[in-house]
Amino acid sequence: MSIYLLQVINGVGIGMLYFLLAVGLSIVFGLLRFVNFAHGAFYLLGAYFCYQMMRWGLNFWLALAVVPVVVGIVGWLTEKLLLRHVYAKPHEFHILVTVGLALVVQELVILQWGPLGDTVPVPDLLQGVVMWGSFVYPKYRLFVIGFTAVLAVGLWYVLEGTRLGSAVRAGSESTEMVSLLGINVFRIFSLVFALGAATAALAGVLAAPTRGAEPFMGIEALGVAFVIVVVGGMGSFGGALAGGLLIGVVQSVMSTVWPEGARLMIYVAMAAVLLLRPHGLLGRKG
Repeated sequence: MSIYLLQVINGVGIGMLYFLLAVGLSIVFGLLRFVNFAHGAFYLLGAYFCYQMMRWGLNFWLALAVVPVVVGIVGWLTEKLLLRHVYAKPHEFHILVTVGLALVVQELVILQWGPLGDTVPVPDLLQGVVMWGSFVYPKYRLFVIGFTAVLAVGLWYVLEGTRLGSAVRAGSESTEMVSLLGINVFRIFSLVFALGAATAALAGVLAAPTRGAEPFMGIEALGVAFVIVVVGGMGSFGGALAGGLLIGVVQSVMSTVWPEGARLMIYVAMAAVLLLRPHGLLGRKG
């Protein structure tokens, strides 16, 4: 039983990282109705920027603070200079442009850091384990759970308790109505896209000490992010959280029960949810 309890807690930690990865994708789609296949590239940049800062002799904590801001600025510029011009196009254009952007980022990463993965050390403060009787758990994974939980509360407050959040929620219903209220919707679009890029990069920074940084991790992350968004419900903050936790726990527990099929069970869980709730766990109809 202690093994399964460990795997459930591991699943919560993985699920919270998946939540950070997926929430930006979900919010961007909910507000912009924009299919962003370059979202995994921001996760990739987060991991590699963290790795580079560690190579420069800077500490993990600085990377945790700086990298999401830097990648958020990259996302803001990308939206402003490139993606804004294809919003009105069919979704096929969204896919072509963002897939191309993701491939460009991936190739630039390979040119800069090489085709092989690199390890990122766990910060000294979080090395070792925490023990409760016979139960042992790594300090770093416990930190990830606590940190992402606090961050989730902060994101929820931004979206539910601030003027920006009100504009985002109103814009997801009707961008025309928001424009008539005198709000610059394009500025809101840019801020939301930058926030989505920053949260994806933060997930990359937090994941780097446990899985390292490698050039193809963005593709894997994108697939998982889309599964979580579909499971939780498109455009739903709570759905991204619920979907991330569900998929994380399923993957972690199945890695003990059936290691070869752990990845497969992610998609089985998605299919089961969609059979019961076609709009996702917390998705809206229509």
